[in-house]
Amino acid sequence: MARFSTLLSFVVSALWLFLPASCIGVGQDDQGEPMKEAAGETAQAVTFGTLLDSMTDMEALARLPVPSFTTRQFSSYDRSSRSPGEAGWFANSDGFGREAIPGFEKVLREPGEDGVGLYLMASSQGPGAMVRTWSAWINGTIRVYLDDAEVPFFEGPAADFLVRKAERLLEKGKVDLKCGDAFRQQDADYLPIPYGRSLKVTWEGKIQDTHFYHLEVIEFVEGTPVATFTEQDLHDYSENLQQAVARLTDPPPCAAGSRIEVGEETIVPGALWKWTTPGGEETAGGAIAELTLNLEGAAREEALRGALLTIRFDGASHPQVEAPVGDFFGSGPGVNVYNSVPFRVAPDGTMTCRFVMPYRRQAEISLRNTTQQTLTLRGAVTVAPWTWDDRSLYFRARWRSDNNLHLMKRQVIDMPFVVLRGTGHLVGAAVMVVNPSAAPTPAGNWWGEGDEKIFVDDEETACFFGTGSEDYFNYSWSRPDLFDHPYCGQPLDSGPGNLGYVSNHRWHLIDPIPFERALAFYMELYHHSPFPDMSYSRIAYLYARPGALDDHRGLLSSDLKVQPVRSNEPQAYGGASNSTFHFFEDLGPAVTGGFISNVEHRSGAARGRLIEWRAEKDDRLRLFLPCAEDGNRMVSLVTTHRPDGGSFRAEINGTALKVRNRGGGEGENLDPGIVAARSSHANRLLSTSFEPLKLKAGTFELVLVCTGAGTVGFDYLWVKKM
Repeated sequence: MARFSTLLSFVVSALWLFLPASCIGVGQDDQGEPMKEAAGETAQAVTFGTLLDSMTDMEALARLPVPSFTTRQFSSYDRSSRSPGEAGWFANSDGFGREAIPGFEKVLREPGEDGVGLYLMASSQGPGAMVRTWSAWINGTIRVYLDDAEVPFFEGPAADFLVRKAERLLEKGKVDLKCGDAFRQQDADYLPIPYGRSLKVTWEGKIQDTHFYHLEVIEFVEGTPVATFTEQDLHDYSENLQQAVARLTDPPPCAAGSRIEVGEETIVPGALWKWTTPGGEETAGGAIAELTLNLEGAAREEALRGALLTIRFDGASHPQVEAPVGDFFGSGPGVNVYNSVPFRVAPDGTMTCRFVMPYRRQAEISLRNTTQQTLTLRGAVTVAPWTWDDRSLYFRARWRSDNNLHLMKRQVIDMPFVVLRGTGHLVGAAVMVVNPSAAPTPAGNWWGEGDEKIFVDDEETACFFGTGSEDYFNYSWSRPDLFDHPYCGQPLDSGPGNLGYVSNHRWHLIDPIPFERALAFYMELYHHSPFPDMSYSRIAYLYARPGALDDHRGLLSSDLKVQPVRSNEPQAYGGASNSTFHFFEDLGPAVTGGFISNVEHRSGAARGRLIEWRAEKDDRLRLFLPCAEDGNRMVSLVTTHRPDGGSFRAEINGTALKVRNRGGGEGENLDPGIVAARSSHANRLLSTSFEPLKLKAGTFELVLVCTGAGTVGFDYLWVKKM
């Protein structure tokens, strides 16, 4: 396991190591005295119902919790990763099978002749709750024991519990409730399972087979009354269950407080716009309960990155929030639509933040226009009453970016999200990546092989040590599809594969990560095949007591640029190994309907330009595809997907092709013979693969027949030997 003291001391000693506690506000109230629970405040009993209510309780996140708890993740991380700087720190055998050290807490029974062993997956003593489970792929049987029971509360296929826990328990309990994505969010499940005395989870299976897992728990302070989960809870707390599903799947607008409209404002280049909460220094405390902004400019991507948003509470010398507007809302670069519990980005570019932001006297919101264009701002701020006390926390979110990165082969580095001294809890994170890979498939151009590593206080081991960046963000296998859920999302993946612009986010709402003295959050940057000019931007969202100190250096106008995606000729490696590449412009494209044109300066295109076809139904585009030798071949087309995109079917010498992989595109339920080059809101460049077919050496006629009117841009096609 990781040695926290080595890593944290090295990175942050210059910040606070020699500061007295009175300077940094560690564990103190506003007068510098040690903090204590408010008089007369006692810990509420924790039940399945209260946990369900907490899943969307944004106000509770803005205070230190009662009862207090710690958050811990069990995972299949590589156990040879022990200490920063030592051999094995970036080891990556974390569930693929056949790892040298079993990725479990303990071996309970060595594998027999059949290869099946018994392993301890998780163990927790004292009151707590299981709040998140996840798996990319796992075999075997899982058994979950609550309160030292001899009979497991759950016994069955491991994937059923880790990925589909809510569905299976509701089925077993005969509860007819359509949950949508309230609990199952991509490959994670958030249905909470409280326990009063202990939790033990075992796994029985073949360790040489794939077995990825995360299992996350919150462990309450000793003496906290917790009602252990039973099947009857699904009925006794049916109202809480229904309400949680409704609020998670369709978060309601803020109901409390006064909504103050921000009239249309014009912000010229170099100008600073400010808005301050009503009242002044003598005003009693309040809270920004909801913030809505819509920012427009001639070039919107540049506007949303180049407009610097800051939020300053109570006259702080450094703003607690500092980020480009679009990136603060998890939408960078550009407008990328999604809806989650704390954030929403609408198709018209209206962005809403639902994180509650308390202040003692006053809050100031500002926007600085660092671009060369005039910006137009509209919005609203909902201000609610707030009684500031020694449990109240400031909201903090500070964006950072490393640009023009060029990792060397097999080089891995830890990217800091936040390193902080203080008291509070982490409530979310987002990354915005520019990936200039030359492979058209996720296998070969994946940027996020690296693990999250989260250290709390003076612990020598990470409370979170993950198995891959996409696993932290609740998906797996570097999937390029777009998705949004209550707690996570990938609203941007411009493609093909994971090439171009990518944005991921995850919110810790039922599972905030508390810290009393220090927090250090890192994510490994671990790329399959690194290329020059990569950009890795990220932001951590947290709450902290006054006086918290972090490693943020402050943003410069030079940081606030959208880094272009460099053009790279595609290369045959990763998922595209044993392939040849053919650009549409070189294959003599000709149409019998519609018309084609050249599009220059297309970001992300392999040569920086495309052939664009505007077509009506039944129009045809023909090209001639060479094949050097006989054999089975898989043909893939790299095309644009956009809101006004068309659809088509493909034929080679009159033989219809069937879609094998849509490359992250929409239309999973379409006829397999149809390629829908449409997306609901994004402009993407994706690789669609067809089922393999036998080809003989020679030249073949490839015909694309329009089945739905629209525009399709063509970059290149690639042919893989099978």
